[in-house]
Amino acid sequence: MAEDTQNKENYVVLARKYRPQNFNELLGQDALVQTLTNAIKNNRLHHAYILTGIRGVGKTTTARIIAKALNCTGKDGHGGPTINPCGICENCRAISESRHIDVLELDAASRTGVDDMREILDGVRYKPTNARYKIYIIDEVHMLSKSAFNALLKTLEEPPSHVIFIFATTEIRKVPVTVLSRCQRFDLQRLTIDTLVNHFKNIIAKEGLSAEDEALHLIAKAADGSCRDGLSLLDQAISLGGGAVKTDVVKNMIGLADRTQTFDLFEKLLAGKVDAVVQNLAEMYKNGATPLTVLQDLINITHLLAKVKIIPAFANDDSLSESEKEFCARVAPNAPIAILSKIWQMMIKGLSELSLAPVQIDALEMILIRIAYSASLPTPLEILNDVKKKSELAPTIAVASRPAQAQPAVVPSAKQAETVSEGKGLTFNSPEELAAYLESSKKVLMAYTFKHDISFSEFAQGKMKITASDKINNDFLLNLQNILIEATGRKWDIEVLRGHLGETIADKEEAADNANKKSVSDLPLVKAILAEFKGAKIETLMRKISSTDEDEAEEATSSFNSYEDNDNYFDEDL
Repeated sequence: MAEDTQNKENYVVLARKYRPQNFNELLGQDALVQTLTNAIKNNRLHHAYILTGIRGVGKTTTARIIAKALNCTGKDGHGGPTINPCGICENCRAISESRHIDVLELDAASRTGVDDMREILDGVRYKPTNARYKIYIIDEVHMLSKSAFNALLKTLEEPPSHVIFIFATTEIRKVPVTVLSRCQRFDLQRLTIDTLVNHFKNIIAKEGLSAEDEALHLIAKAADGSCRDGLSLLDQAISLGGGAVKTDVVKNMIGLADRTQTFDLFEKLLAGKVDAVVQNLAEMYKNGATPLTVLQDLINITHLLAKVKIIPAFANDDSLSESEKEFCARVAPNAPIAILSKIWQMMIKGLSELSLAPVQIDALEMILIRIAYSASLPTPLEILNDVKKKSELAPTIAVASRPAQAQPAVVPSAKQAETVSEGKGLTFNSPEELAAYLESSKKVLMAYTFKHDISFSEFAQGKMKITASDKINNDFLLNLQNILIEATGRKWDIEVLRGHLGETIADKEEAADNANKKSVSDLPLVKAILAEFKGAKIETLMRKISSTDEDEAEEATSSFNSYEDNDNYFDEDL
């Protein structure tokens, strides 16, 4: 009886009991292990290391393993630095128990000042008493004050050969770059769900307990990549389950809703069944599901379906449970990417609403009501197709003719074609033809100025009378004359007036465009679309409408923008 009581008093939590004691037991940090292995083998040890990562991935544990690897003397007491510390020698045991006189573990959160740092550094110049290296492990190093960091810099840059610094931090950005540049940095990775589950299974087997695979999977997900968090949850689940880790116990413990209930809730959202959504949510909340967990699960399901839509083979991935595979096979074909993208954005926005709401369950209900209502509405493409089916094109289309499009003059004869190939012999019967020649010759700036800053009172072959804006200078006129000589083979008489511009080529083109847009907007199909999308307007005509006769017209393709429904259905989500 006394022995049982003693065993209970000496119970060590799983996170401490199964703490890695060597690099072989360190999970998920292959790059770090390989680097340190090569450094020890080749005697290329750095004088300072900094380990960063989220909580519970093994920063302090790694620091202790490095200390043991460098100070291990082996089972016979004559060994040197090794990647596989024996764990038996006095140095290894003392470091594991945090009592080694030459391996100092310091908490920067409680010793932040410059005086504390000076006290620590006073011992740097003394050689180690029992170990090969004197090692300083400073945890949460980002908590040091600016003065403490400055006091550390010189020693950190040129420490004695027997001193090694190992820093650990979860906030690497708060560490001064002057410190980072003096250290060899290792970023410890989050542990994957599969890695954690396998680790949990090994522990359960060693403890002689039983556990359901789904329960371990849920704990690994809740751990969010942290081994320590996962082992703490596993410890709690074992206690709640009386020695067995059961799925229903784990769900109640961390506030998870039944996965099948969450799947059912998502299907109701997609179908737009608002009343069923509210009822399902109320039942899940009654059974212990927390609003934040429900919303996070729905976000994960949205991502899962979108991934399956993009990569169909993922529906059979080994990482998915049988219920997830069955759900994807049933729901993915009826869930368009456009709808999933809209649901995703609305749920992500809902996370911030949930954090601000006085009553989270009420906020979640409103979020899901909004999503269910929106999900049942048709997509813009469906609305456009529906409008198109219900509309009929008018029998005729009256379109204002645009000024002559800028195209090079047509040369009908072979002799003239030969002259044109030499760059001479062209004729320009209108300013528009000359503008077209400038554009086709890739003289973009000349063409733009010609169309926007000049109006014409007279234009004939070899002669033009223009009114020029103040932007026109003699260089432009000289270049224009040279181009005309090159194109037509003759010098032109150009009379230039200064003053108020009349109608330019650009003004005529804009007027023609507006007239065409007005004609297109009178089409029944376009009228119906403009009426459906409140505030929409014709922005650009993708091609000019050409009539084949007075009874038939080719349909114009137009691009629309700046549309917003009064009910805010077409939100930025789309």
